[in-house]
Amino acid sequence: MEQVEAKIVKRAQQGDAMAFAELVELYKDRIYNLSYRMLGNAHDAEEAAQETFLRVYANMKKYDARHKFSAWIYRIGTNCCIDRLRKKKFDASLDAPLDPEEDGADLYSIVPNRDRTPDESVVYKETRLLLQEAIEQLPTAYRAVIVLKYIEDLSLQEISEILALPVSTIKTRLHRGREALRSCLLA
Repeated sequence: MEQVEAKIVKRAQQGDAMAFAELVELYKDRIYNLSYRMLGNAHDAEEAAQETFLRVYANMKKYDARHKFSAWIYRIGTNCCIDRLRKKKFDASLDAPLDPEEDGADLYSIVPNRDRTPDESVVYKETRLLLQEAIEQLPTAYRAVIVLKYIEDLSLQEISEILALPVSTIKTRLHRGREALRSCLLA
């Protein structure tokens, strides 16, 4: 798969629009999921994912093939989310009304699961919403590593490459992020 991806990336770097479309198809769901977990709502996640692909397209020739493409695109996606979170802090008003239709649920949480009873499904959905709310309360630095590790299931080394931080810093942020999550959930 990596060899096929490398060929697609090389074609995209040479200006092949179809190759870039293939990359978008390969990564659109992963980048959207990353964005959703970091930003907490579908609208912002869609915009961050679009911004990610715009930045990838604009910087395609700068990609260094010695590194994994997935790490590069995740770094761009994470940075887009962090930029949005920074802007949101200044734009957010405590008096702004909340959208009653947006409860943080995603498509996966509303699809019935045959393995769970209705009661179990409700508990599962509520638990996911509580966890998402707790993740949203984390400082940006902790939120990024928690989402990349536990939601995207990336290794410490991959997270290190994406965030351009030493593995030791990633471990520290993971530990502190888990502690902060625990505090949020127990409060």
